[in-house]
Amino acid sequence: MMKFVKVRLSGMMFLEFFIWGAWYTAIAVYMGQEGMGHLTHWPYTVFPLAAIFAPFFVGLVADRYFATQKVLGTLHFLGGIFMLMTPMFSDNPLMFIIMLFLFNLCYTPTISLANTCAFHHIKDQEKEFPLIRVFGTLGWIASGLTVSFGLVYFVSGDLIPEATALPLYLTAAASFLFAALTFTLPHTPPPAKGQSVSFRSIAGLDALKELGSRSFYVFLAASLLLCIPLASYYNFTQIYLADTNFQYVAATQTLGQVSEVLFMVLMPFFFVRLGVKWMLGAGMLAWFLRYVLFAMGAPEPTVWMILAGIALHGICYDFFFVTGQIYVDMKASDKIRGQAQGLIVLITYGIGMLIGAQVAGQTYNLFLGDQTSLMPSQWMQFWWIPAIFSLGVFLFFIFLFNDKEVEEKVKDEDLKAI
Repeated sequence: MMKFVKVRLSGMMFLEFFIWGAWYTAIAVYMGQEGMGHLTHWPYTVFPLAAIFAPFFVGLVADRYFATQKVLGTLHFLGGIFMLMTPMFSDNPLMFIIMLFLFNLCYTPTISLANTCAFHHIKDQEKEFPLIRVFGTLGWIASGLTVSFGLVYFVSGDLIPEATALPLYLTAAASFLFAALTFTLPHTPPPAKGQSVSFRSIAGLDALKELGSRSFYVFLAASLLLCIPLASYYNFTQIYLADTNFQYVAATQTLGQVSEVLFMVLMPFFFVRLGVKWMLGAGMLAWFLRYVLFAMGAPEPTVWMILAGIALHGICYDFFFVTGQIYVDMKASDKIRGQAQGLIVLITYGIGMLIGAQVAGQTYNLFLGDQTSLMPSQWMQFWWIPAIFSLGVFLFFIFLFNDKEVEEKVKDEDLKAI
């Protein structure tokens, strides 16, 4: 019976990230086709903006009054409606962005709620959760492959699927499927029912007070700063690929998720040898190398450089974000562990990505001017900007971060495992 529960939870994770990947890696190409090329940073602005609101909805409403699987079903059903309506406003940019914002207001809370649902029904979180969570990455990969290789049969002429509304309709369909799936999920009661809650706890301010130290503040600052150049990747890689004549834009980007799975498996090997500081540092440096490869591969599109830049995603994401989550978990007491993780999400996917999306968008528009797309030389100049910024964040972190207490804890745990 427990094995069947894990299958359902794995299916939940698969669809959760399938929905995200289906529109996130194609929306900018579609907007460019519809004459909104100068506004492609806005989908990547409304997502973090919604992510800032999400913890308050989850903490104040979802975690206190309703069964988790019911909230998941309701939000995905509403999100599906908003996404289904979004292409109707392709000739009205303001309404188009508003509909995407409404979709993301529904979607972003479901990321943490899906985790809550999974954690409630497993016994050994460290061993069982990764096996369930990896289906989320597989879902993202499947969405990219479906967009590029599946939807192509529904496209006529020279258009690629990413340049049409089909990925948005696919997102809506997957959202409705998720809503239907929730009827099969095991009952998950509201985890904070009857408990008092405050703005400070939801915003992570109580956790910040307990965790406060020079190294932790350096880590927070570096996390926020790194997410500013990071936004350029999520927003403009798909446009860059389209401009450099890659035919399968969404599918090509899934190479990053394949890399993510590989390096997730290798993380324990590197963690023992590098420790927290250099795991985080390697993740930051990988962002610099990725943008350098994009810049160097732009003038006369060099396929291997561009693909190598995408393949670095495993190090970029796993070594920085996953190690960051582990670092916070090691620093936090049981009482504030959830708050601390929420604080990191708020800082990175919320505030950092919000600033980054706007900065990247305005920078791109400066290069774009009255053109419909960037020239190869302009792409090279564009990618050097986040590259240099990422290198600056890496140097800032390496010179100022020195959490000896956590590094000793890592060594002690490694010795116990021998």
